[in-house]
Amino acid sequence: MRRRGPGAEHGRVTETIAWLSLSPPEVLVVLGAVALLVARRLPPAARRPGTVAAGAVLVPSAVVLGLVGIRWQMLPVLAGAAAASASALPSLLRRRAGRPARRARRWLALPGSLACAGLVATGPVAAWAFPVPVFPEPTGDFAVGTRVVQWTDPLRPETFTADPDDRRTVVVQLWYPARKSPAGVPGAPYLGRTRDEARTVSKALADGVGLPGFLVDGVPRARSRAVLGAPPAGGGDRFPVVLFSPGSAGVRSQNTAWAEELASHGYLVAALDHPYDSAVVVLADGRTIRGTTASSGDRDRDAEQAVGWTAVRAADLGFVLTRLERLDRGEPADPLAGRLDTGRAAVTGHSLGGAAALQAARRDRRFDAVVDLDGYPHGPTAPALRQPALALTQEVTAGTDPRYLPRLAEALGRTTARSYRLAVPGAGHLTFTDGPLYLPPVPSIVGTLGRTESPRVVAAATLAFLDATLRGRPGDPADTLRAYGTVSTSGPGGAPVPPP
Repeated sequence: MRRRGPGAEHGRVTETIAWLSLSPPEVLVVLGAVALLVARRLPPAARRPGTVAAGAVLVPSAVVLGLVGIRWQMLPVLAGAAAASASALPSLLRRRAGRPARRARRWLALPGSLACAGLVATGPVAAWAFPVPVFPEPTGDFAVGTRVVQWTDPLRPETFTADPDDRRTVVVQLWYPARKSPAGVPGAPYLGRTRDEARTVSKALADGVGLPGFLVDGVPRARSRAVLGAPPAGGGDRFPVVLFSPGSAGVRSQNTAWAEELASHGYLVAALDHPYDSAVVVLADGRTIRGTTASSGDRDRDAEQAVGWTAVRAADLGFVLTRLERLDRGEPADPLAGRLDTGRAAVTGHSLGGAAALQAARRDRRFDAVVDLDGYPHGPTAPALRQPALALTQEVTAGTDPRYLPRLAEALGRTTARSYRLAVPGAGHLTFTDGPLYLPPVPSIVGTLGRTESPRVVAAATLAFLDATLRGRPGDPADTLRAYGTVSTSGPGGAPVPPP
């Protein structure tokens, strides 16, 4: 039996605080506010020391929050504590001066106490609904490093601008197997290379779904499990390559938990920002490019536009694979040179990015496998796919677009390889992203799998497929995929494959 070290208890406390979605100073503020409310109901002899003790916890903790930045979720807690203090302190001061304390009438004191308690309770509930995301610890054998690169295609004009000299530029985030960093090295910032970039991206994502930006102000504070700029893992292992395209108005980091899990199992993941299509892209020179693609409200017009956007994304994916080939050859010199197995490459994406992945695979035979995370297959279904494909989807309900499954069946059916569709019970569209880690647990938005299970299921299913198709692991991946939902398998030409 493994013996628990001295840090085990600390680990349990840290996990509890993470589950509460509160930082240690925030926990102390809430406890101080609760203690202040309780002190008001204590017997007269204990009321004053109880109030002083509560203030000794509350005030320093609030000062610390003021220095590091107060989240909006703590404002009602502080308001409730301030209201309770305003009614308690005058009585305490009168008693200290030797004058009889005056208490509010019961009919007024009780509603006031309940209002203060409601304000204090609102803080933890709001923090739980809109938390600072806590990323799961990757389960693979490797530590994970990450870095961001920017590449310009000199042969391809930028079609979203009128400047004839403008060339297509993409920003790419790499996650890769890395050497283990010393204890205490912080994880990479989430959503951006800097806190300012993370705030810009967070606000753009909130605007894209119609949320006030302050609701997700905890997201730019998050740090992932990967270490920025960590050296690649030692040894001579070469890493299969997985390219990723985000959803419409998504961003390259929207699937960080998924990417880190794959990298910990020995893959290099390259996720793209598509300028003018992603919610916002911050270039290396500081320029900010905001998304210009948007729904017109007309279904046919939107479908036509989506075909064009998908084609641009597919070309981006092919270009990035070319740049990764050059990087592996040391053009220019790079720590990852000689470590990338671009001869074993998969193309993946979420939503519109899934459609782009399917199109990239049709156009570029260098890709050996394709994964579509709940994406409607826009664009042509010819020529036939030559690569094995996996589509992860929600379960079909009355609200599912009736065109979706027939279109997906057509896209996967036109293949000369085997394809799989995994319908994940309890999944929502954003289950296939980091969304469950920081959005309210509303089933119609993030599904019902929960903050822990959502990233685990999506990454595990993807790994089962990639290990079989890129690494040649023996056995049918459908056998593993069935642990996560209902699997439909098609052979060449779309012929159904019966389960064993």
